[in-house]
Amino acid sequence: MLSTKDLRVSYGMSEVIHGISFEVGDTETVAIMGRNGMGKTTLFKSLIGILECKGEIMLRGESVGSRQAYERVARGLAYVPQGRLVFATLTVEENIAAGLEATGRRKIPEDIYDLFPVLRDMRRRKAGNLSGGQQQQLAIARALAADPKVLLLDEPTEGIQPSIIKQLATTLNEIKQLRKISIVVSEQVLSFATAIADRMLVIDKGQIVHEAAGADIDAQQISRYLTV
Repeated sequence: MLSTKDLRVSYGMSEVIHGISFEVGDTETVAIMGRNGMGKTTLFKSLIGILECKGEIMLRGESVGSRQAYERVARGLAYVPQGRLVFATLTVEENIAAGLEATGRRKIPEDIYDLFPVLRDMRRRKAGNLSGGQQQQLAIARALAADPKVLLLDEPTEGIQPSIIKQLATTLNEIKQLRKISIVVSEQVLSFATAIADRMLVIDKGQIVHEAAGADIDAQQISRYLTV
């Protein structure tokens, strides 16, 4: 569904992503673990097209590395940025509807409200008045409105209370099964990643330094990379 080959990203003369290559399979959830400043957000911004990069990005068998962000969205890639970045002065319903632009539809799919019942109850409320957890749900709902085949989530648990984090993990697993999509999530909370990931990659100083899948995922080993 998504793959990179020798992906490199620089800020000016300073290279911060050093030749990353990885693949994401059909209906697979891949967690990219790493401490702050190790390159997770830079990687995600290059995947969606916010940052220029060198190397290859393939989406559903098509090279998209030279395409603009909106073109990647139209081809099935959706992005939920770190910090959520909802439209605070728009209602919940208007925020979700913004995601429909890529599909040409006008009606919000009912399954989005089924996945996030709180958003149905608050659909007339301004997004800026929601809690952090509710805003994260809204940001994911807006991305789902674009009908993606691959969903990128950058630090989705940041600033969210533990009970909501557990609920979010359950919802993401439901989304993968119901929508038959692949999910790539950058994360620092190991318990959350363990609850959703089929495979884990660890990024350190702009490089993938560890990879494990299924029963081979060793939480203790991965946690060593996350400690400062």
